[in-house]
Amino acid sequence: MSEFLPVLAAALITGVLGSAHCFGMCGGISGLFAVNASVTSLRAQLPKAILYNLGRILSYAILGSLVALLGKTTVELIPKMAAPVRLASGILIILVGLQLAFGWRILAPLENTGAKLWKRIAPMARGLVPVETLTQALGLGIVWGWLPCGLVYSVLLLAATTTDIVSGALVMIAFGLGTTPAMLATGMSASKLAQFMSGKRMGAGLLIIVLGLATIAMPVMKLSGTQEHSGHSGHNTSMPSEDSQ
Repeated sequence: MSEFLPVLAAALITGVLGSAHCFGMCGGISGLFAVNASVTSLRAQLPKAILYNLGRILSYAILGSLVALLGKTTVELIPKMAAPVRLASGILIILVGLQLAFGWRILAPLENTGAKLWKRIAPMARGLVPVETLTQALGLGIVWGWLPCGLVYSVLLLAATTTDIVSGALVMIAFGLGTTPAMLATGMSASKLAQFMSGKRMGAGLLIIVLGLATIAMPVMKLSGTQEHSGHSGHNTSMPSEDSQ
């Protein structure tokens, strides 16, 4: 449990700090609830915006469970893979930070790979816009949760390191909750907050990089400890026992 809490915190903080990235990826969809809406009608759009985000987080939870199951299977087959996978997730979070801070398209190849699956899912959203009912809002969120996104993929890799279906889902729920305030603000046409967050990309990106460095610290120490332990073990085996003297 002590090792899981930092992972959960990393997912939540990545979601909060990565909100500026979400404006570019999902802001247009979330904004569908507020197009040409008056202040009065915006209040009526709130339930739709909430359901949209619930649907999005539900998809994240499903994905988190799937990758955690895959991670569990991998670790059971190759126990030494646990630390390298956590290391890879930290590196991926750093790349997300660099992409967010400097606008580099570092994760474009990864997102392009996910786009192949997205092409099959995207048509399902056509019948859900414009969003007029609560059911449509929920459905659109569920579909949009599968949108190719380097930020989501980095946290999914983090979820995979939990090697537990429930924990994997919780990691992605934490991430989704972290992005929700910004997505709700966009959906409710809170343009000032959106502009503020978009203007803080550099700071958010650098903080995500720090978070990525913190994420890789534990597996690096584990790998170093394993190598050191192996060295000591090898040294010990070379020493004669008392029985042999």
